[in-house]
Amino acid sequence: MNINFKHTLSQKSIYIAALSACLIAVVAFAVLSFLITRDSRKNTEDFAKRTFFRKYESIENEFRNIEDYQYLLRALIQKDGLKNYKDYSSVLNELNKKRNLLPYSWYYYDNSKTGKSESNSPLSDIFKKSGNTEKAITLKNNGSGHFKDFLITRKDSMYWMSYDSLAMPDKNMLYYGSTVSLDDLHQYFINVDKTSNTYAYVFTKEGVCITHPEKKYLGKNVFEFTDIKPKDTLCSALKAGYTQSTAISEYLGVEVTRFIKPLKTDNFEGYTVVNHVNFIIDENVYKVKAYTTFIFLAALLLIVAVFILFQRSANIAYREKEKIQSEKNLLLIENEKMHKAEVITQLQQLKNNINPHFLFNSLNSLYMLIGINKENAQKFTMNLSKIYRYLIVPPKENIVPVSQEISFIQKYMDLLKSRFDEEINFQLIINDEKSLEKRIPYLSLQIVTENAIKHNIATIDQPLEIIIIVDENGITVKNTLQPKTESVQGEKFGIEYLNQIYEYFRINSLNISVDGEYYVCFLPLLT
Repeated sequence: MNINFKHTLSQKSIYIAALSACLIAVVAFAVLSFLITRDSRKNTEDFAKRTFFRKYESIENEFRNIEDYQYLLRALIQKDGLKNYKDYSSVLNELNKKRNLLPYSWYYYDNSKTGKSESNSPLSDIFKKSGNTEKAITLKNNGSGHFKDFLITRKDSMYWMSYDSLAMPDKNMLYYGSTVSLDDLHQYFINVDKTSNTYAYVFTKEGVCITHPEKKYLGKNVFEFTDIKPKDTLCSALKAGYTQSTAISEYLGVEVTRFIKPLKTDNFEGYTVVNHVNFIIDENVYKVKAYTTFIFLAALLLIVAVFILFQRSANIAYREKEKIQSEKNLLLIENEKMHKAEVITQLQQLKNNINPHFLFNSLNSLYMLIGINKENAQKFTMNLSKIYRYLIVPPKENIVPVSQEISFIQKYMDLLKSRFDEEINFQLIINDEKSLEKRIPYLSLQIVTENAIKHNIATIDQPLEIIIIVDENGITVKNTLQPKTESVQGEKFGIEYLNQIYEYFRINSLNISVDGEYYVCFLPLLT
């Protein structure tokens, strides 16, 4: 196969290759950008989940600590009644300060006989001054701890008060409990994890906000100042036990990933909300994308530069190689023309050799038949005319269908039988009918059978047997091996012609062998 070097490495091909490389680079960049964004968001989402669980655990632990503190107060008060409640409260408050605990212990003792009261906290005056009750927000509590809770505002600060009461036989009442500043409680939650970009708040199952970084939202209903819907709190139906969504922060005004999970202790039932800020995530992703873009542009410029240099250097090689290739193609064409002309010349020589000799013998046989059997003479004349018509008009490229060559050799053998009669035994065996549709060199069967007759003895006592067998891959022509003693002129001329025909079509040449008492010639078929 001839390869056109200019077509292979043309300037157009260079530009197409460069454009393809750029397109591949763009697609690779888009895929890389998508993978970076996806992985970054996945990693950030995993980080946000870990931060959420850490934040939630700290909030849950602190709520349980506050509740355990209430249980401790109850156990002490119920053990000693009114004997030591002042000392208990004082000692516990000192311990809380040293251990940086948030609850503040208080008591309020109401003496019904004297009408006087004792208290160690001004917040406990709410039990005495009914005019302040409107500032308190009662928190519903049906927990097993049976503590009472409410929120109270004093001096722009809000406090969470959890208390219990003890009725004395003389109808005096002792109220005791703990108070937590919601400002301190929220600051505690912030200090738990300062490195994370999150903030958290807690609200009751009725929606009352307990903690929030914005003080104005304390005591308010979260369903009014946020976009949280009641369906967002249906966490029990989820396998994870919490809900996750993207929302706009009511505090920061930016996009956040919001986690909501139930928070339940013996004395409290509500929800914890942890918001993870997303804009820092996007900034990191944008930085990675920017770096990737710079690398991509640099690589793209390098690819283009390499292609330009390659194209310039290739142009120099084009002229030389194109010239060499053109000269080589011309030589190949001339060689094929010469080879084809040589084959055609040999074929013509073969026809020239066949025609006069064959015609002379055929006319002698016809002369004899006319006097003996006019009907056979007429048949002989028709076969002779068909044979010479086949000889005079050669096919294109000297290749014919097997069926035509078989038809010709049958007519040819009929003429020979008229000359030799019992001196030649001819047999045709077709094992594969589909092979008749394939092709074979022109006059190949005639050449082989003529050689058999020319080089072997054929008498009535020693008849010459010629067998033609048509198989799938080729035609086998075999004859009994009984060579003449005298040499025959031009005995290899026909065989050389057949070898050149097969060589021209790049097919293995015919195979000649001796098998016992038979001389065998195998002619490969052309598809």
